[in-house]
Amino acid sequence: MKIRVGFGFDIHRLASGGEFWLGGILIPYEKGAVGHSDADVLIHAICDALLGAANLRDIGYHFPDTDPEYKNVDSKLLLKDVLGLVKKKGFEIGNIDCTISLEKPKINPHIPNMVETLAEILELDSEDISIKATTNEKLGYLGRNEGIHAYCVALIQK
Repeated sequence: MKIRVGFGFDIHRLASGGEFWLGGILIPYEKGAVGHSDADVLIHAICDALLGAANLRDIGYHFPDTDPEYKNVDSKLLLKDVLGLVKKKGFEIGNIDCTISLEKPKINPHIPNMVETLAEILELDSEDISIKATTNEKLGYLGRNEGIHAYCVALIQK
């Protein structure tokens, strides 16, 4: 059995007026993440972790922000495509562990819904996806509620 681990990180600015997509679900909030796609920082970090584990470069390589095809795209579609790339190389996902960092809104109430959404896309048991949330103790751009970032590690095997 071949086991590989990948690490993903993504960051987006928060601004008033946009939608706030996180982990494939729409969370009611006065600010939204800003990006070329729907700016779902968690899905983007998961994509990079999976791509890295399979040695398939990164999300920007496969879905460049210079391509109008990906303007406002639903990141769940990107994740499904990444799963296909990983499977094409003969790997299956073992587990995923993620941490989201932001001050507001509170994410913990939404984690079960995110886990179920991601598990369905990735064809995993919900027990194989861990999502944690933390604040930045009011320090830096996160503490000023100007942005959000997510870290993710993924284990794949063949």
